Amino acid sequence: MSTLTLRIPDGKYERLKKYAKSKNISLNKLFDELATIALTQYDAKNRFDALSAKGDKKRGLELLDKLDKELI
Repeated sequence: MSTLTLRIPDGKYERLKKYAKSKNISLNKLFDELATIALTQYDAKNRFDALSAKGDKKRGLELLDKLDKELI
């Protein structure tokens, strides 16, 4: 496990403490959860980018048009 020092404005720190308290978790656990969310988003974007680079753009646009028609 690693230690991270984070410098943030006092007001933001106080708000984050209140947020963690409202969830009944420690600030450490809150930052762990926030890091998990950030990394999940990062991984999803990388996966999307990798798959879209291999995909057929014309077919993708056709599928989006089909989806738009079904949502109307």
